Amino acid sequence: MRKLFLSALMLVSTIAAQACTNFIVGKKASADGSVICSYNADNYGLFIGLCHYPAATHAKNDRREIYDWDTKVYHGSIPEAAQTYNVIGNINEYEVTIGETTYGGREEMIDPKGTIDYGSLIYIALQRSRTAREAIQVMATLTNTYGYNSEGETFTICDPNEAWMMEMQGKGPGSNGTVWVAVRIPDNAIAGHANQSRIGKFDMKDKQNVLYSKDVVKFARSKGWFTGKDADFNWKMAYAKPDFSGRRFCDARVWSFFRHFDEKFDRYLPWALGKDPNAEDMPLYIIPNRKVSVRDIMTCMRDHYEGTPLATDGEDIGGGIWEMPYRPTPLSYKVGDKEYFCERPTSTQQTGFSYVAQMRSWLPREIGGVLWFGNDDGNMVAYTPVYCGNTTQPECYNTPGVDGLTFSDRNAYWVCNWVSNMVYPRYSQMFGSLKEVRDSLENDYFARQQAIEAKAQGLYQSDKAAALRYLNEYSNEKAQQMLARWKSLATYLIVKYNDMVVKPEKNGVFVRTETGLGATVERQGFPAKFRKKVAETTGDKFVAPQK
Repeated sequence: MRKLFLSALMLVSTIAAQACTNFIVGKKASADGSVICSYNADNYGLFIGLCHYPAATHAKNDRREIYDWDTKVYHGSIPEAAQTYNVIGNINEYEVTIGETTYGGREEMIDPKGTIDYGSLIYIALQRSRTAREAIQVMATLTNTYGYNSEGETFTICDPNEAWMMEMQGKGPGSNGTVWVAVRIPDNAIAGHANQSRIGKFDMKDKQNVLYSKDVVKFARSKGWFTGKDADFNWKMAYAKPDFSGRRFCDARVWSFFRHFDEKFDRYLPWALGKDPNAEDMPLYIIPNRKVSVRDIMTCMRDHYEGTPLATDGEDIGGGIWEMPYRPTPLSYKVGDKEYFCERPTSTQQTGFSYVAQMRSWLPREIGGVLWFGNDDGNMVAYTPVYCGNTTQPECYNTPGVDGLTFSDRNAYWVCNWVSNMVYPRYSQMFGSLKEVRDSLENDYFARQQAIEAKAQGLYQSDKAAALRYLNEYSNEKAQQMLARWKSLATYLIVKYNDMVVKPEKNGVFVRTETGLGATVERQGFPAKFRKKVAETTGDKFVAPQK
């Protein structure tokens, strides 16, 4: 058991490099009838904004060059499709949305010479698909034709009517092929995945709700990874069996998501804790105990296991003086001859971008699809609306001349990180100020949404192009306003909390004395919990003599 535990910890650094989270909501499980899905793109050093691929027609001999989404290494080229669709971020003009999390799986299944990586696969599929089912077939065809050079991957693939979870792995060096399975999430259900393969057994006879490669079982048999009956085949047990890290650092995020919508879901806590080999596995999806809204999913993307045994919000000294619910990486560390680990919640400082996608079948498609987008940790940003028919990005999400080593106060990634990195180490003291601004912006966006879309629908009837311009201009305006408000927040925080004290305010204005000086500051000192921890860990060292 000890050997297996340490072995699992050694895998953490690999998992963390591609550590993302996706949540999925079927249309009958949502509050408004929309399909909803979300994605945290988490990777240290990931500098990225809001991408755009314009709709286009292509000549017969046109080629699409493939550069690795993570490393930018050139992999080769493939023939272009005759027609490609408009893509903004991870949603296209038909409201098809694709997200991912990497789970790794068996290393021997990676084909390093394959042409297509997981990131390129997402955006090529978005350019070529009008439905989620079509995207699944496009992804399978592309990887079987040109090779797949990434690790095991779980994809969220949604449109206004259906939500799917697809898992894919290569067949090894030089194979030019993949094995895969895709399961439709029932309309009245919710699901999630977070860097651990989630699909277990699946009904091979249900052609309407389950799709898979023809050799999904045969390939596992040929490698000696499965010997039972076809009906007993379990995808993840054959290709990516959960270990401690897969459960504690990955599935635990899904467990925490599910428990928001099922008061009895703590029965699966032993699985999330990862140490009991006989723990009951979680289901692939659940029926929520209430209808789920877009804002509910935003809240779940901001989760730090609050209220659970895995909480990172101040129950141990790792959060520091101001009870930071974040932990430094790598997730494992050594003290003496013992290995220790940190929890890995959904909300993490390593997020490059985050979104919650809303897809609605009853609206014109360019109005029905909204990508609520943020360019940092979802807990630390206000998600701004981006409509799926948009053809230009706001400058703050696509700033010329800026990258991961070049700061600009015109860029949302950098301004949002500027603010969040001030707040992280003094979380309990400063986060309330950030949350107030974040929530006020989002409240405004949601309050405006119905009227904005009603006006767009009115325009759409007579002048579709005008309606799309209107939504594009609105999206860009809100993003730029967010940036301006976040820059003001940055300067406010340094004034308000300078030198670890708090300057008093009245009606939103810093208080001054009659002579114009700043009013006496509030010196809060250690929070109550940390005072106790200091006393417990230092003994009598800091006990003052009695007077």
